[in-house]
Amino acid sequence: MEEGVRRWVVDISKWNPKPTQFSFALSLLPSQQHSSITRFFKIEDRKRALISQMLQYTLLYDLIKINIPFIIKRTSQNKPFLDLLDYDKLGLTIFPNFNFNVSHHGDYVAIASEPLCLVGIDIVSFDIPQGETVAEFIRFFTSYFSSLEWDNIINAGTSNHVLIEFYKYWSLKEAYVKAMGSGLIEGLNKVEFSHTNWTNISATMDGEVMALWRFWLIELGERHCVAIARGPPKSADISYKSTLKKVEFTEEEYNIGLHLPNVDFVELSVEQLISILQQSLYCEHIS
Repeated sequence: MEEGVRRWVVDISKWNPKPTQFSFALSLLPSQQHSSITRFFKIEDRKRALISQMLQYTLLYDLIKINIPFIIKRTSQNKPFLDLLDYDKLGLTIFPNFNFNVSHHGDYVAIASEPLCLVGIDIVSFDIPQGETVAEFIRFFTSYFSSLEWDNIINAGTSNHVLIEFYKYWSLKEAYVKAMGSGLIEGLNKVEFSHTNWTNISATMDGEVMALWRFWLIELGERHCVAIARGPPKSADISYKSTLKKVEFTEEEYNIGLHLPNVDFVELSVEQLISILQQSLYCEHIS
């Protein structure tokens, strides 16, 4: 089951395509997905959207190893999923509850998948606010943090340290929300994160330990970090829960998934994604 735990990341700053190169990469994706990419005006936003889609299809082809075309759909809360009707056809029966999540910010686009537990991923770039101080920027988010978290943020040191501390807590909360497929961030002040130098991360909800969840925070390049959340399928938002293969697990079954290793991120180039997608299309053509 460990094969279903994937962590991939692409540094988009290393890819500066000509219009023809961008169009070619886009052509490797199902036509139904093109408008979600071309709707963006700025090239950097288009790159992030394109590579996000490429990562999803590349991961699925690499994992499944069969040449059946598939379409990735999204819930009303924009959480990506595979249609249950395709689950058995795609050979995913070895994974009790395969699901994945993507994130992009700054220079990076990343994807994470899990074979049983829910997975959420969130990348943050420690962007310095423009036209306002760090204190002015973060004060709009006060209501999303517990009093302890907020104290840790504002007492982190210099304004740069405060900003980084803020982003790290924020990415964990976003990863948690994204794992559930919710899209709602109200009441996040009730979810309080604790850590030891950003390792051994744990969380409580209204003071009660969230023992069915695990969290990680990883430094990613210069001034970026990525948070991963792994949690129980029964916590999924109603719009996402209906897309899952299985929601209820015994304690023993669930603990196997919960305590799978959180594997290291593998950095891929856009050229590698293109090569794998070309291979998938070639196999589809000759089958």
